[in-house]
Amino acid sequence: MRQLSKQRLTIRWAFALLLGLFSFVASMAAGTASTNRYYLEMYVTDPLTGSAIGGMDPVSYFTEPEPLEGKAEYEFHWKGVSWFFATEANREVFRTAPTAYVPQFGGYGLAGLSRGYLSNGNPRIYAVYNRRLYLFYSSGNREAFMLEKAAMVNFAFKNWEGLRNELARR
Repeated sequence: MRQLSKQRLTIRWAFALLLGLFSFVASMAAGTASTNRYYLEMYVTDPLTGSAIGGMDPVSYFTEPEPLEGKAEYEFHWKGVSWFFATEANREVFRTAPTAYVPQFGGYGLAGLSRGYLSNGNPRIYAVYNRRLYLFYSSGNREAFMLEKAAMVNFAFKNWEGLRNELARR
């Protein structure tokens, strides 16, 4: 039983490492201009802990059936924010290609952005679409997204520039 558990851990670690390497190579091939549109230098953070995405492990959204809670012992500071990870391996994968794992639009809710306003995304209400993590304010917003994924993302990108400028003035 213990041997099987070690094999699963090794397979998951290798998968996470390969996913990180692939994302890094893909982002380098795409060029800086296209990767910069996916993230913001400011992230929604927990006002008490200062951690991003409620302390959830950003890599686990891509490698596990459900995201895992991060641990303080695997903390990593990036872009002025604390990011927590469930394992050391996930922290190392994130360190190699952070923009592949951070929530899009700084963690603001995708549906609100597509409608022209800001709302904090809930780290437990999410979707991974086109290898990007999107957070939602509510389950209803996520359900709406599932019906018109591409359209909602496109509307959000159109509104993002103005809303990002509004955030910078705050």
